Amino acid sequence: MVRCLVSGRVQGVWYRASTAQQASKLSLRGWAKNLSDGRVEVVIAGDSNRIAELCGWLWEGPSGSRVSGVTVEEWIEPIASGFETL
Repeated sequence: MVRCLVSGRVQGVWYRASTAQQASKLSLRGWAKNLSDGRVEVVIAGDSNRIAELCGWLWEGPSGSRVSGVTVEEWIEPIASGFETL
């Protein structure tokens, strides 16, 4: 399980919804959430290869986004089923 903090132009451009679509395609669990500082928090659980694939996609994002950074750290808190946008 990982927590990714995505910076750049990632709010107001369908970043969370697009992330949820990608995560669902990969059968991953977790959430994408806007943070007050303009970043998006993405918490992901599931198959490690699929997590790596989604982490790579986070650098691209939807067409309107401009990602300037993605930091990845370990996440140890429980994650419910499904993938949500918060």
